[in-house]
Amino acid sequence: MKPDLFVQCIANGSYNGPFFVTRFREALFHFSALYDMYDTLVPRENQWRLMLEKEMYGRAAMNVVACEGLERVERPETYKQWQARVSRAGFKQLPLNRELMAKFRDKIEAWYHKDFLFDEDSNWMLQGWKGRILYASTCWVPA
Repeated sequence: MKPDLFVQCIANGSYNGPFFVTRFREALFHFSALYDMYDTLVPRENQWRLMLEKEMYGRAAMNVVACEGLERVERPETYKQWQARVSRAGFKQLPLNRELMAKFRDKIEAWYHKDFLFDEDSNWMLQGWKGRILYASTCWVPA
């Protein structure tokens, strides 16, 4: 493949390690931030929330905690690890549009909960909850 543009959006996590205790602790931090965000923003009886918690996050958490080797399919990495990997693969990261980021920041400050995190680092747009980065997005072009 030789894309003209590669848009990358990742679940930022460091619970990919081989050691169970470390993986469990990191997964606990990650998933507790997601569930805390839902507890704050979405009623518990909301069907969409129940589906997400059961089908997506519940399965992912179970896979990280209960599976080893080839059975474990959830292997998230941090955006910094992805930056190194994609750079080695021959891509160059594009800078974030400052004007667009300012618009996002203004809208988030006006409309979103105060604990929602929106930031940027090394040309990555970061989104999270209470200081924990949950998602990161960036764009790449072939070098």
